[in-house]
Amino acid sequence: MGIRYNKIQDKHRREIVLLKSFPCGYGRCSFCNYIEDNSLDEKEIDRVNEETIKNITGEYGVLEVINSGSVFELTKNTMEMIQRVVHEKNIKIIYFEIYYGYIKRLDEIRKLFPGVEVRIRMGLETFNDDFRINCYNKNFRLNEKTLKLLSEELYSVCLLLCTRGQTREMIDRDIELGLKYFKNITLNIFIDNGTIVKRDNDLVKWFVGKYSYLQEEDRVELLIDNKDLGVFEQ
Repeated sequence: MGIRYNKIQDKHRREIVLLKSFPCGYGRCSFCNYIEDNSLDEKEIDRVNEETIKNITGEYGVLEVINSGSVFELTKNTMEMIQRVVHEKNIKIIYFEIYYGYIKRLDEIRKLFPGVEVRIRMGLETFNDDFRINCYNKNFRLNEKTLKLLSEELYSVCLLLCTRGQTREMIDRDIELGLKYFKNITLNIFIDNGTIVKRDNDLVKWFVGKYSYLQEEDRVELLIDNKDLGVFEQ
């Protein structure tokens, strides 16, 4: 049994919902077990999401929507429910997630929410192309042109840290470049989840010793545990 609604009350106060969706359009990331929450049953997806969306109060004026894939995998009915609650509860900022392959389609989402600031997050995982492709099976490369596009279109990226094979230097560089190119970054310390990607506990100890101060940094969301957002399906 999972938890699909929560209020985040420390830094960046907001409501957050974990919604069901159709299968992730990519679905091959080697570290991801979220896709087990996907479904092909549209009625079941909408039923679960309607129950979740009912919890939204709008009290912070900020809503984050996550699902096991991209916003583009949510059903039409679910998107209409989100539009309604954003309007009814006077929500001013809304977050969605996308996969890299959708980067040129973001205006389709923005136009659904006139007068609302739509903030898009994307899982970049690392700025190291070889590690992203060969270890995380996330099949895109970065260059200056791509980074410029991403920095213009996205509000923030998620970086996956402390997995076996990473080095301290890679993590230092990821944090440095994340803050250079993006308004905001999420640092997600990996927790073993049954996938082939494994956590490096020595790196975790080093990271917490060096970077725990980032919990106070306004541009950084640091997730020591991937359940820190308070929503999860298990």
